Amino acid sequence: MLRRALLCLALAALTRAGAAAPEEEDHVLVLNKGNFEEALAAHKYLLVEFYAPWCGHCKQLAPIWDKLGETYKDHENIVIAKMDSTANEVEAVKVHSFPTLKFFPAGADRTVIDYNGERTLDGFKKFLESGGQDGAGDDDDLEDLEEAEEPDLEEEDDQRAVRDEL
Repeated sequence: MLRRALLCLALAALTRAGAAAPEEEDHVLVLNKGNFEEALAAHKYLLVEFYAPWCGHCKQLAPIWDKLGETYKDHENIVIAKMDSTANEVEAVKVHSFPTLKFFPAGADRTVIDYNGERTLDGFKKFLESGGQDGAGDDDDLEDLEEAEEPDLEEEDDQRAVRDEL
């Protein structure tokens, strides 16, 4: 009985330890809240897509992200990763829209850089090879982008009403 209990405890511990280890899909590291900090500590430069499985923009980005993972699969320092933000929430990372792309460069303070450049393979490569400079945005750029993406529904309704009257 004691032997069975010890075996069960050992298996449970191994299962928990394995669950935290990051997996890979198409050369892209799959992160979750249990392995996020481990991935940050293990990799010098980490570019992460925070996505939602139902998001159309995320689905559109997926093949490009996979190609990016393929491009950097043998790179010594750069790792491409993704995290389903609908199932995982990391307190230190603020995600306001999908996909949110963040670069975690090496450094004592590990300052996070938001990516707001072109969502193309070349755009991502330029960003990574510039050390996170080319394509980086500040908070003002992000606010402008969010405002530009939100349609003004009231204005559209007003225009439609005027067309209907004519």
